Amino acid sequence: MNHRFHAFIAILFLLAAGFTHAADPYEEAYRQISPTQPTQTDDKIEVVEIFWYGCPHCYDFEPHIERWHENAPDDVAFRRMPAVLNQSWIPHARAYYTAAKLGVLEQIHKPLFDALHRERKRIFSESDLRDFFVSRGVDGGDFTRVYNSNEVETKIKQAYFMARNYKLTGVPSVVVNGKYMTSASMTGTYEKLIQVIDHLVEKER
Repeated sequence: MNHRFHAFIAILFLLAAGFTHAADPYEEAYRQISPTQPTQTDDKIEVVEIFWYGCPHCYDFEPHIERWHENAPDDVAFRRMPAVLNQSWIPHARAYYTAAKLGVLEQIHKPLFDALHRERKRIFSESDLRDFFVSRGVDGGDFTRVYNSNEVETKIKQAYFMARNYKLTGVPSVVVNGKYMTSASMTGTYEKLIQVIDHLVEKER
């Protein structure tokens, strides 16, 4: 009788473990952000990709997140946020916000990734970035004006504080609705990272 009782208890534990796993099969692949951070899209589920142009993993992830973005549901709002984890990352963050302000992200975003990682060009300073923007058809004076503007400076500070509030430790990372964070290091593959993003979006619904 005692043996049967212990066997019964063991089965109950296995069943409980199975139900827990079934409830959230991705629970090890993301973490909850505490406290929840504000979003910029009140009426939609916000998905934020956090990246650095100098990061080879971000470059490899880019086609995956771009395909996902192209097919994102109507109730999802996607945006990018450059990471500011140290001083050397600031020029690239400024470049992203400069391109966004000038309306030339299409001309700059992917080409800058390609130039850094496929063509192995060293584009890390303001002068390097100015030359790159000019090579992509942007007026050099417009670049310098926006790159050093108060508006871009404010966005850099906001990105820094948001990364701190997210407790960001690396890139690429993705934040869903200011509540959950996942990353390539947590999921192991970019394909699984996309699956976790979809899972968290559904969780928010």
